[in-house]
Amino acid sequence: MFLQTKTLIVEEGHANKMVEKFSTEGVIEEQPGFIDLNVMKQKARKGQEEVLVLIRWKSEEAWKAWEKSDVHLAGHKANRGKPKPSFIIDSNQKVYEQLASKTYREPVSK
Repeated sequence: MFLQTKTLIVEEGHANKMVEKFSTEGVIEEQPGFIDLNVMKQKARKGQEEVLVLIRWKSEEAWKAWEKSDVHLAGHKANRGKPKPSFIIDSNQKVYEQLASKTYREPVSK
């Protein structure tokens, strides 16, 4: 499995705008190899808020295909040259290969 994270630091009171942006239906859900997308908001702090987007892919190849897809590139081209919203303080993206996983299992009764 391959994971992509996007972290956005925004001015206090603006996190819900980013949550809404990443929560609405889009074309990524139709991309082969896409598993799911989760949007999380850090517990409130004074002055700034953090939104974390976690996107899971079946493989690195599936993620690369999305990154190079016409529909994904068109979305970025539409925003080229436009300033980022002033309430965004910082943002970054990272990618990870999942090497291990654990899930909850019901305790065995004796």
